[in-house]
Amino acid sequence: MDPTAVALITVGFVFLLVLLGIHIGVALALLSVLGIWGITGKLHVAISLLNTTAYSAVMDYVFAVIPLFVLMGILATLSGATRDLFSSAQVLFGRIRGGIGIATVIANALFAAITGVSVASAAVFSRLAIPEMERLNYDRKFSYGIVAGSAILGMLIPPSILMIVYGVLTEQSIGRLFAAGVGPGLLVTAMLALGIWVMVFFSPRLGGRMEKLPVLDMRSALRTALKPWGVILLIGLVLGGIYGGFFTPTEAGGIGAAGALLLAMVNRKLNWSSFVGVLSEIGRTTASIFLLLIAAQMYSRMLTISGLAAKMSEWAAALPVSPVIIIVMFIVVFMLLGMIIDSVSILLLTIPIMFPVVIKLGYDPIWFGMVSIVAIELGLLTPPFGMVVFAMKSALGRTARVEDIFVGAIPFIIMLALSLAIIVAYPPLSTWLPSVIM
Repeated sequence: MDPTAVALITVGFVFLLVLLGIHIGVALALLSVLGIWGITGKLHVAISLLNTTAYSAVMDYVFAVIPLFVLMGILATLSGATRDLFSSAQVLFGRIRGGIGIATVIANALFAAITGVSVASAAVFSRLAIPEMERLNYDRKFSYGIVAGSAILGMLIPPSILMIVYGVLTEQSIGRLFAAGVGPGLLVTAMLALGIWVMVFFSPRLGGRMEKLPVLDMRSALRTALKPWGVILLIGLVLGGIYGGFFTPTEAGGIGAAGALLLAMVNRKLNWSSFVGVLSEIGRTTASIFLLLIAAQMYSRMLTISGLAAKMSEWAAALPVSPVIIIVMFIVVFMLLGMIIDSVSILLLTIPIMFPVVIKLGYDPIWFGMVSIVAIELGLLTPPFGMVVFAMKSALGRTARVEDIFVGAIPFIIMLALSLAIIVAYPPLSTWLPSVIM
């Protein structure tokens, strides 16, 4: 059988297996072996390639950045940084129209700089911000939408697991990707905060009753506002060190993890039981990501051997349409997949096919990384299976209905779509900072 036909069949079966509930890593590895077997006619070649990929795919020094940043996020959350960030933002923005909603967005943006996972942000702020907004009589669906929309910042603001995975798959500098995320991250943060203010301005009932906010004296307010100084200093040290060229992203991950450990110890949140829990969680998370990366590298090699990626690039370049139409088509695919599977899996499935096309069309790979991440994250909010929405439902329990969360998220989906359009239309938003500081 023609190698390209074999590759196309395996691509179709990957999506079928994922829809049937097979783990994405297992599906990619299995079909990669079958694909190479079908192309070469030799099973031992496929098995040998799987063996070498399992070792070579994650042996590089740069892969240490994944467990280190995961550890940083877990320890920072354990230290109580999330609650401190929210309390500080509440003091600073609480008296503005929709202030607690804006505080949630700002706190989520800062929290994103230590976790890099949107689903985690959704779960944490569902327990933290929504009870406070309900106490202030915020419209329930509006409060759900605020948390759902701002959770998307988890994967967009560096350091981000999605940026690391994209960098590994496309052989792009992780430091440049982190720098590229600053502009889009600030844009989305500003868009959400402004959107909340506008919605409450025109419909004050959405924003509850400001008279229910506690009145703090100047000393208490200042103490609360400055309480998260440790985690903000840690974020500045990690990102500033990378952008300033003082250390690599991997070294930054080590420094960040050490700093987060110190924060947890200073706040007396670390004991033997929590330490074992941290090790268990980092082991599960890292093993899952590495399994996906190994399978994705195998899948990518199979596509390269088949020649499918090269033929797709030639076909796309020859289409009688503007290249931006192809980018829009890719965005639609990202959003559709975001409704049914997780962010990392979407990158692993699509980037080996899309990336050669993007390069052939002459687009900047760093810019396309930002477009991909925002589009994928937008898909996590959309029905019927938006993962952020279901993470919130799980965190809130019976008090919330999935339908209400989806309805509340609609204005924020529009805001995010507008932000994505700006990122697509104005590439320097993503590429200017990396070109200056890297």
